[in-house]
Amino acid sequence: MTKTKELSKDTRNKIVDLHQAGKTESAIGKQLGVKKSTVGAIIRKWKTYKTTDNLPRSGAPRKISPRGVKMITRTVSKNPRTTRGDLVNDLQRAGTKVTKATISNTLRRQGLKSCSARRVPLLKPVCVRARLKFAREHLDDPEEDWENVIWSDETKIELFGKNSTCRENLLPSARALKMKRGWVFQHDNDPKHTARAMKEWLRKKHFKVLEWPSQSPDLNPIENLWRELKIRVAQRQPQNITALEEICMEERAKLPATVCKNLVATYRKRLTSVIANKGYITKY
Repeated sequence: MTKTKELSKDTRNKIVDLHQAGKTESAIGKQLGVKKSTVGAIIRKWKTYKTTDNLPRSGAPRKISPRGVKMITRTVSKNPRTTRGDLVNDLQRAGTKVTKATISNTLRRQGLKSCSARRVPLLKPVCVRARLKFAREHLDDPEEDWENVIWSDETKIELFGKNSTCRENLLPSARALKMKRGWVFQHDNDPKHTARAMKEWLRKKHFKVLEWPSQSPDLNPIENLWRELKIRVAQRQPQNITALEEICMEERAKLPATVCKNLVATYRKRLTSVIANKGYITKY
């Protein structure tokens, strides 16, 4: 069926004027060249709403609930590098299945525009040089040396924006892992690690600290463990903060020791990738 052309506002107003002048629907239709049914519909609309303008249409219901809109808006605001695919997965874990196009339309209505990340992360030349220096100096270190490193990092596992934080003490971790004498502590130069009090504490305890190039998450194998943990937690779909914390602890305990061992065993590949990429960030 072909779509009929919408009457102009002027024609609709003339229909109302002629109706008020006492003319019948048939007469109005013949005079203006409009179907009688159309004339009748316009007159009924005018009697009900006192206007001939187009009224707002309800349209199809939104696929993303108001709560879901708040969640993805908050996620993008906190981390502008979040991709549409990430948001699709977040909503799917929450029980809502949508497409990337729906995500784009929703964010656009919230006043958020898409952007493309740089192909290579913006690193200062001093960071690039430090990363290259680290990779070259440790390229031929034996695997046993990396097995004697306590890797550290922080991460957040969130439930609609609420953080679940878990901390482990260094010494209990070393004892639990049965580290050999002379083990080395790795940290990412976060201010809380480089503070004077922390440096003094590490010195008094005679801990060896791995000299670490800043902005080097791709050189830290613990990042891969965080990703695996987050995937496992998301699959169980915790519904509240208490459940989130319990599931995090359970899934962390279930991570196979072989995963950690393989990450350490292949550490040389990370170093060669950094060298091949001339010091810039690699895909880890």
